[in-house]
Amino acid sequence: MKKTVLALALFLLVPVVALAQSLESNLIDAVTLYGNGQYTRARDILHSLSVAAPENDAVWYYLAQTQWQTSDKEAAETSLKKAIALDSTNFWYRRLLGRMYLMQNRTEEAMTTYEGLVKAFPDKNSAVYELLDIYLARKEFEKALATLNEIEGQRGPSEEVTRTRYDIYTAMGKQEEGIAQLEKFNEKYASPSILSMLGDYYVQDFADSVAQVRYEEALALDSSYMPAILGMSEVYRHTRRYPEYFRTLDKFFSSDEIPAGSKTLYLNNLTRAIDPKILQLHRAGFDSLVQRTAQVHPGDSTVLAAVGSYYYGTGREAEAGKWFREAADRFPASLGQTATYVQYLSLQKTWPELQVRATEAYSRFDELAFLDYANLANYELKEYEPIVRNCRNVLSRYPKDKDICLGALSMMGDAYHAMGESKQAFKTYEKALKLKPDYAPVLNNYAYYLSQEGKKLKKAYAMSKKTVEAEPDNATYLDTFAWILHLMGKDLEAKPFFKHAMLYGGKESAVILRHYATVLDALGEPETAEVYRKQAERLEPTEQP
Repeated sequence: MKKTVLALALFLLVPVVALAQSLESNLIDAVTLYGNGQYTRARDILHSLSVAAPENDAVWYYLAQTQWQTSDKEAAETSLKKAIALDSTNFWYRRLLGRMYLMQNRTEEAMTTYEGLVKAFPDKNSAVYELLDIYLARKEFEKALATLNEIEGQRGPSEEVTRTRYDIYTAMGKQEEGIAQLEKFNEKYASPSILSMLGDYYVQDFADSVAQVRYEEALALDSSYMPAILGMSEVYRHTRRYPEYFRTLDKFFSSDEIPAGSKTLYLNNLTRAIDPKILQLHRAGFDSLVQRTAQVHPGDSTVLAAVGSYYYGTGREAEAGKWFREAADRFPASLGQTATYVQYLSLQKTWPELQVRATEAYSRFDELAFLDYANLANYELKEYEPIVRNCRNVLSRYPKDKDICLGALSMMGDAYHAMGESKQAFKTYEKALKLKPDYAPVLNNYAYYLSQEGKKLKKAYAMSKKTVEAEPDNATYLDTFAWILHLMGKDLEAKPFFKHAMLYGGKESAVILRHYATVLDALGEPETAEVYRKQAERLEPTEQP
């Protein structure tokens, strides 16, 4: 008992100043931990401080933030409200509460909180515009306009207020009223920004002469204002004044202050959207813009890719390949640039280089799509053993991924058959069908290869029948099924399937045409058979049986 009394006596002798200093030190430590992302440790310290000093509003404010970061939303709101109760004149406390409501999609409470905040702190622009965002999200357009009027009444007209009012009228479906507001502002306070907005509107409204005047006024104020330069170029393009269009647009592409990404976006949109006839007629001018971009940004990967896409889109595939290749070589760590060049090689059927590039890309990025491209090249080059090795590698790496294993087994089976190892091919197909019994690509190939050998036609028939039932308009599957019917002596049944195949791409395959001709001969229709046989002969140089 004596020790307790003594301890209490000693505690009462501790100066109040020392306690305040300790509180401040611990609060600073907690805030430092919070700033370093150590939210749990900061929260624990602040919680202790809230017990020791419940009248300290700063403690409750910082505690609320740590609780929010540790996903205790309800406690965070309670702590923040305690801070506000202790100091309702603190702008930051009340603003944080409004933001918490917003992050929880409690827009009604957020709106009420911000309305009180704006009323209490009318000079805080950030709160006013955040309240405007809430009004716009809730489509409270009249309240938004009233708020803008109050801002303008206190601070006078400004570009920011005018642009916001225009956006509100546009959202309300009253764009003409918004334009009237821009024109009203422009009468007294001309600015390149507002003038360009007006120009953009008139261009869209096909009032090119009015738009040109507005852009010229904007450029008179600031000759380097890019939105006005781009707008003026659009006026020239609409009115088909292409010499002026190219001269104006060259300012945009020549500027090293404009990010390369903005220029590539323009080029990509241009390549997709412009009339091919116009592009062809003024090719030299468009080429000059593309070349200018490459000169200003010679080492930018997006520019190299955009230039390649431009040449490819304008039918100059060989030139495009040079740019795609340069992008891939200069940026070997870029998955996008590598993929673009690999896809290009595939489209061009440049099999030897595709084989090398796709294999290297797979080693670099470990993306299975590159291995598929490598296998495609191997198949076209009749190098089947690398396909088998690649597929085995995939099967060992992804033994539990059904879809990946199915694709690998299918490709491996095709490779085995191309190598002349039919038994191994059929065993591989059987493994694939155990994973997915109705997998049409394997069913079709398996059935067709059986038919080629004249073996197990009933099994081949059953498998092929599944494919045409699943995809009745697939010409390849129809051909396989009809050919099996022919081999089974059912030419009359085969004929309608061949006729159907002709409607869905069969006329583009020499193999299908020759099969059909054979069936027609068997049915006693030699003249019609000869027609299809001649069509097949015309395709023979580009397709081998």
